[in-house]
Amino acid sequence: MVGTTRIDRILEDSFVHEEVFALRPDYRAMLVVIEGIAPAAGDAESEALLVRAEEHARRVAAAGPIEDEPHIASWREAYRAFGAKPQRTRNSLEALTRRAADALPRVNRLTDVYNAVSVLHGLPLGGEDLDRYVGAPRLVRATGSEPFDTVAGGDPVVEHPDPGEVVWCDGEGVTCRRWNWRQGRRTRLTDGTRRALFILDALAPTSDAELEAAADALVEHLGAGATVARRLLAGTDSALG
Repeated sequence: MVGTTRIDRILEDSFVHEEVFALRPDYRAMLVVIEGIAPAAGDAESEALLVRAEEHARRVAAAGPIEDEPHIASWREAYRAFGAKPQRTRNSLEALTRRAADALPRVNRLTDVYNAVSVLHGLPLGGEDLDRYVGAPRLVRATGSEPFDTVAGGDPVVEHPDPGEVVWCDGEGVTCRRWNWRQGRRTRLTDGTRRALFILDALAPTSDAELEAAADALVEHLGAGATVARRLLAGTDSALG
């Protein structure tokens, strides 16, 4: 069982490599750990959030090309900075907003809430099962040798990121490729997840206050009766790795 001490240590040991901040000095990551989640199907509260997110996405789509929305355009620039092609591998905010303009999936309360918060607050948001995590999260530029446990053609496979790609890792390998494009199989959230690590990614024009508000919304809807801890990683929290 993951105790409060370990939660604190995980947050204390988390870092963003200085090479990532060199790409985007405006980058910040809010890490939120929620321990004691009660697995549940979607309910009236999560459904209302999803409906609000879908309505918001339709307003974004009606205002012009989704890729020109400032928060999404900023992530497209970040992807180009490390060699990714954003029209082929869309950042999670863009992919989810495009999907939400039609309809978001209904999975379970946990997934539905964090998908809705991502769209409503205009930032990429990933969730990891803390019981499957090894050590602390770190955001680095890949060497290309790190393992990434995923699925291709319906079968489990181990892939490797491109050298220089921005990836989230733990002590066992890549947990999310291309900053926030695709999460790995090993640490993904499931119907039985009770301890989760959420990573909220922010670039300008998202302010620190807006990033905090997104984290507050996540905790409001998922943190009742749970142990919650969070940490903001900004330019002063870089490491050589």
